[in-house]
Amino acid sequence: MAQSLPKKPCLPIHGVLLLDKPVGLSSNDALLKAKRLLSAKKAGHTGTLDPFATGLLPLCFGEATKFSQDLLDADKCYETVVHLGVATTTGDTEGDVTARNDVNVTAAQIEAVLADFRGPLTQIPPMHSALKRDGKPLYEYARAGITLEREARHITIHALELLDYAAPYLTLRVNCSKGTYIRVLGEDIGNALGCGAHLNALRRIGVGSLTLDGSITLETLAECPEADRTARLLPVDGLLTSFPAIYLPATLAQRFAQGQRLSLGKEGVALTAPEPEPGSRMRVYEFESGRLLGTGLMKEFTVLAPERLVAFT
Repeated sequence: MAQSLPKKPCLPIHGVLLLDKPVGLSSNDALLKAKRLLSAKKAGHTGTLDPFATGLLPLCFGEATKFSQDLLDADKCYETVVHLGVATTTGDTEGDVTARNDVNVTAAQIEAVLADFRGPLTQIPPMHSALKRDGKPLYEYARAGITLEREARHITIHALELLDYAAPYLTLRVNCSKGTYIRVLGEDIGNALGCGAHLNALRRIGVGSLTLDGSITLETLAECPEADRTARLLPVDGLLTSFPAIYLPATLAQRFAQGQRLSLGKEGVALTAPEPEPGSRMRVYEFESGRLLGTGLMKEFTVLAPERLVAFT
């Protein structure tokens, strides 16, 4: 009997991979492939992309997973192609066609309708989504022919730009708050134009301050020599660049790392400008080594409380 090869040991890898997810792959499958390629012990993604969507999927490894919620809550930016005149069961290319209508709209009419979709909105999540009801995702109910009542959510479309229009396709760039379904937005725009619509393509180009710059595909990652793959990771604090930074001397850094609340004096403590307000979230470093200790909250102007601590091993 042939002996099985020994299982490759998992490594304590810490950092963030900016993955350019391909079409047809779920976010979880993309995560598992990247995790295997990096031989990583611990990994998580920062919000799902539909299988038919492509683009930026930040993947967190090791201690970076402690900060993945910050990207779940971050604004997102997408580019999408909306196919006017054709509605589907899912609002995208994966569903069955439910209606076909003539498209007789001008770019000026589209611009006028888009103005109504900028700013605060309410949006009803689609049945074909991963939201759960009684422990089961909505798409499972939808596939069984069951439609459930869904509560409308408050979202914000920060920017909505018409990039191109060549009937029946219009290309949009959308900057939006968390929880926004671009499929629903495309359908709602089509309905407002009187012809219906579905998404022909969807690409995420930004999550918070992260963009596709420096991203990598699974194919390119697989082609890298194994020893070089971790070099494609951003450091853990790549997720925290929007937070002001504070650098503690060794004695205070040790106390912070032990979970102690600190009363800060001016001596030996370096702050990034401008000086943070009470309630600010901070990224906290040891001054001498530059080592990230975690995040903290400024409870008062001189009081720093640990929030999430990192422990690199």
